[in-house]
Amino acid sequence: QVQLVESGGGSVQAGASLRLSCAASGRPFSSYGMGWFRQAPGKEREFVATISGGGYTYYADSVTGRFTISRDNAKNLVWLQMNSLKPEDTAVYYCAARKSYTGSPRVGEYDTWGQGTQVTVSS
Repeated sequence: QVQLVESGGGSVQAGASLRLSCAASGRPFSSYGMGWFRQAPGKEREFVATISGGGYTYYADSVTGRFTISRDNAKNLVWLQMNSLKPEDTAVYYCAARKSYTGSPRVGEYDTWGQGTQVTVSS
């Protein structure tokens, strides 16, 4: 079973950028669809971005054009590059893996979750 560890969160001002990383253990990493989700206080966990084992990506409307998900299968890493951050992007961000080559925007279709990393954007 794959294990996930996120890093790269922090506190920034609106308009800044952050890059989140997700390190995965287990093999073969390329067979896992990966996703980034976020959860703000008092809200449900929501989809941010997903990437298939082969690199096909899909984004939530709220982050399209600002966020980029990518992966390096040789290094077992997934990244979320976040540009033009807004206060409404403030949340705990989670990396997730599913036992499928394809990605998914659905929380319930992921088998493994990281511990989360806090992103705070001030105005």
